[in-house]
Amino acid sequence: MIYTLPFVAAVIGWFTNFLAVKMLFHPREPVNFFFFKLQGIFPKKKDVLAQRIGKLVADDLLSMRDIEEILNQPENVSQINKTIEEKLAHYLANTFPQKYPMLSFFVGDKSRDKIKEAMMVEMETMGPEVMQQAFANLENSLDIELFIKERVSKFSTDQIEKLIKGILATEFAFIEWVGAIVGFIVGVVQLLIIELGT
Repeated sequence: MIYTLPFVAAVIGWFTNFLAVKMLFHPREPVNFFFFKLQGIFPKKKDVLAQRIGKLVADDLLSMRDIEEILNQPENVSQINKTIEEKLAHYLANTFPQKYPMLSFFVGDKSRDKIKEAMMVEMETMGPEVMQQAFANLENSLDIELFIKERVSKFSTDQIEKLIKGILATEFAFIEWVGAIVGFIVGVVQLLIIELGT
């Protein structure tokens, strides 16, 4: 019977760590337990978590300056200009004749191409200034930290649990098995102490 001690200790070690992982998320609502209130760490600290994530994103991951730099990269500017040119060509070829049929009658394809080219030259000239002003306005109106905080705050505890478990499922399982292994080793040591003492 005494030789089952390492296995019992392993089960206890595993169960203790399993319970610790569970208590990260449960109970979701505060529960009175004698003189204490029990609540899972993540449900209890949901607002703090939202605030920290918001600050992390705004300070270290994605600031307005980062967004501006990404959009101002040559390949992105080229793609934006291409999209504008396509929209402009579609307007001049389709929408313009429908809205202004009489005027369109006097404006041929060559004239439309010249209008499009002239507008694209103006767009490329004014583009950087317009983008800079747009980002300045966006920076004044959009608080990334507050935006992320509000979004995370709206997550249900179920969503938070699924999100964190989805990322850390392997690590949680590892923690549980470490508890079993440590428990088994402690059980073996206790068994050796008992054996040597007799």
